[in-house]
Amino acid sequence: MKKTIAIVLALILTLAMAVASADGYTFPLDKTQTITGTTNYPVNTESNPNNRTIFKRLEEATNVHVEWNAIQGDQWGEKIQLVMSNPKQMTDFIFSAGFGDNDLLRYAEQGAILNVEEYIDTCMPNLKAVFDKYPEYRTMCEDADGHIWALPWIEQLGSEKTAIQTIGNMPFINQKWMNFLGLEMPTTVQEFEQVLIAFRDNADKIAAEFGIEGSIIPMSCIINDGDQDPAILINGFGEGYGDNDKGRHIAVTDDLKVISTVLQPGFKAGMDWLHSLYTQGLIDPECFTQQWATYVAKGKSHRYGVCFSWDVGNIDNIVDFVPLPALTADTRNITPQNGSFTSGFDRGRCVVTAVCKNPELVCSWLDQMYAPMQAPQNNWGTYGETDGFDIFVMGENANGEPMLKHAPLGDKSPVEVREAECVGGPLAILDEYYGVYVTCPDDAQYRLDWIKDIYTPDMNTKYVFPNVFMSTEDTARLSQLQSEIQSYTTATRSEWIMNGMTDEKFAEFEKQLYAYGLEEYLSIFQKYLDAFYAE
Repeated sequence: MKKTIAIVLALILTLAMAVASADGYTFPLDKTQTITGTTNYPVNTESNPNNRTIFKRLEEATNVHVEWNAIQGDQWGEKIQLVMSNPKQMTDFIFSAGFGDNDLLRYAEQGAILNVEEYIDTCMPNLKAVFDKYPEYRTMCEDADGHIWALPWIEQLGSEKTAIQTIGNMPFINQKWMNFLGLEMPTTVQEFEQVLIAFRDNADKIAAEFGIEGSIIPMSCIINDGDQDPAILINGFGEGYGDNDKGRHIAVTDDLKVISTVLQPGFKAGMDWLHSLYTQGLIDPECFTQQWATYVAKGKSHRYGVCFSWDVGNIDNIVDFVPLPALTADTRNITPQNGSFTSGFDRGRCVVTAVCKNPELVCSWLDQMYAPMQAPQNNWGTYGETDGFDIFVMGENANGEPMLKHAPLGDKSPVEVREAECVGGPLAILDEYYGVYVTCPDDAQYRLDWIKDIYTPDMNTKYVFPNVFMSTEDTARLSQLQSEIQSYTTATRSEWIMNGMTDEKFAEFEKQLYAYGLEEYLSIFQKYLDAFYAE
């Protein structure tokens, strides 16, 4: 039965890829052709892309062989810059580039990459179908002149205030410990503080009851590290903006004004409160310096009372931990992450370089990544692996048609399993695919449920800053301004949580931000926000 299903799926994939472009490319090709690509792979996973099952099947289905330059993920930032600066090192395409707007515009100006809008219209029917149904994605890919310099990654999981991306640094609290100590779920910052104190003061009892080796840590996090940062805890202070955008530190008011979150009274009060928690020994003393591996290792030893991550299953487990709802301080609010209302989107995921001699073939091949049955595998993993754990098993939808079904994760870490199987790159997974081509991942579904049931009701702000593609000049200038503003802000956040602040220190902080160009910084964002809502 497994063999039959595999053959059926292979046939379906082959038929799906038998699409002729305007230049006559039909997959599988009659004769093998070779193209070249550059990609990255996670540490401690398969380093040769052609050894991955997904790429093996793609080669069989298309008769296109890819010669890969594969770079280990932790070396990507440095090495891809060298590749892009030397035409002799460039390949036809950069598969999982993850280029920012500044990168795209710089490489476009240098002539290092090709604009691909023409190829999308003539050689990429799968991606064109996505753009035709959701024209906002095409608009988000276009620069000021209407050019598209990269192929996107799109992952729809919910939308607007229920989108899975509205909260990255979700807070999780140890329900098992609370039950043992007879504690209720905290709803205010004061109640939350008392729970942390109870964890601290009953550390020996907790360790003995649950056989925990190592010291009990009431709350752990990684300050200034994306989803591991505890900024969501301060959303209730002041007017409730918090510090939801940890890269740019901006938010949008209900009257469509871009503000600096770190200059709001609520941010100041929130930092003061986090400092109080730190001085009481309630926050992990390693929170400023620990790396992901250390953070996870302590979590897997079950030492945390509270932690932060995209999914607590990556840190400990989803049975003992539950999401911590919004905490009331001066108000009760959750500010969604900027750019989240259009779901997952990466404008610079894949580029075709100027050394590519046959962009029609390359784009036709890359379009297969957008096929509804292919995209979920590239994003999450595949089925029928000869060793290890499979993300999918092949099943059927309600109409009896083949459908990728997520296998139960059990005690497996979703990140580790997916990294071992998936290939990333450009793709699109739309909400309407679920139940037809693929099931919704279990860890995504419970996260969507958490957001909808626990957090969406407290998302009181109307807007987030949208995904906009700025001009070359504005992107370059914003990058210059953000470099100093961001580094100064992150250093100050750490300093204040560790050592506290005074009114004089806050005044100096504000003065220095304006000296770094904060007024111009905000005005650039405001310009594009105004244009976005004027359309």
